[in-house]
This record gives sequence, C-alpha cells and structure tokens, in this order.
Amino acid sequence: MIFNKDTAYKTAELLLQINAIKLNPKNPFTWASGWKSPIYCDNRMTLSFPAIRNYIRDEFAKIIEKEFGRPDVIAGVATGAIGMGALVAESLSLPFVYVRPEPKSHGRRNQIEGFLQKNQNIVVIEDLISTGMSSLQAVDALREAGANVKGMVAIFTYGFATAVDNFANANVNLLTLSDYDSLLQTAADRKYITEEEQNTLSEWRKSPSTWGVEVN
Repeated sequence: MIFNKDTAYKTAELLLQINAIKLNPKNPFTWASGWKSPIYCDNRMTLSFPAIRNYIRDEFAKIIEKEFGRPDVIAGVATGAIGMGALVAESLSLPFVYVRPEPKSHGRRNQIEGFLQKNQNIVVIEDLISTGMSSLQAVDALREAGANVKGMVAIFTYGFATAVDNFANANVNLLTLSDYDSLLQTAADRKYITEEEQNTLSEWRKSPSTWGVEVN
C-alpha cells in the first residue's frame, strides 16, 4: 500500500520527468519474464538526479521511523536497491547490508553482504515491486540468517493482486512511495499519455501475463 497519496503523485511525476518510467502502449516492452508490457520502470535512474534521490531518501527515512520505529540495520535488495538503501542507511546513521538473489558461487559464498547479527531488527529497501517474488527471496534470506524483518519500503509497485497475496502470505508489511494508479492519474493529468493510452494501460494491469499475446 502507498504511504501517502500526495507523496504518491509527486513521486510518480518525478519518475516520469526523468524517464525512469517509460510509457509506450503502441510499442510494448518485453520483460525478462516474457510478459509484453506498455510500461517499463527503471528506478535506478533516480540515483543520477541528486534532488530526486534525496527526496526519495528522505521520504523513505520518514516512513521507516514512523511505521517501523528505528531499526538496527537497513538492507537493500541487489542490485536495484543497493544505492538507495545505502543512502537511507547513511541518512539514519544505521548499518547497511545488501542481499543477493542467491549465494555467491565462490569465496565465502555469501548471500548477505555486510555485518549482520541474529535478532537484529531490519527494514528492507526495494526499488520496484512486480510479483514480489525476488523481494521476498531477500526477506527469506534475512530471516534464515536470524534477522527480524520489520517490513519493506519500495519506490513503486504495479499493484498486482499476486504481489498483494505474496506479501500477505509471507507476513511482510510493504509500504511504497507510489503505485500504478497514481502513476496513470499523474501521467494523464500532465498529458504524458492520451485517454486512449490510459485505457490501454489500465487494461494491461488486469492481466499482464496474457496482454498482447496473439492467440492462434
């Protein structure tokens, strides 16, 4: 769920301004999953714009302290949230670790990089939520290491029903700065998209796995 509606609209506008979110209903993108999509989101772009990255950092810090209390450690999900997670940890003067998708195949074979003790309270930073599976793999790794995961904060979520179910089943409280509905409203209000394109984007979200698939 989004933390604050005003923040959701402002964050969406900032992401659109720097093309971190690209909308192209007429020439859809292909995700790594194979899904055809009229939207592509790369929130790592925010790191290249100091004013925007600082805004996101500060909003994350506010959410963390208000909703989860002061944790012992901030964790970032590799690779997209390493940079922002480190910025948030620095802002809060807290230790930082990051979590790989899987353990390294060499050296110490770490999946969690950094110093982490059992029973420490952690808030996880993520850049983007689609189905939530990769984000929750990081949570599983932290829990297996003995950490107490207080929750997760992310920049943006597509708001897929499967993600809502996955986070509920994993008992992880997710808060985001912005979401798909806020994005569409902002994009339409600021004339980034036409009414027809807005309708296309709304239809895609209903069934992203089958949208744009040709039936023989």
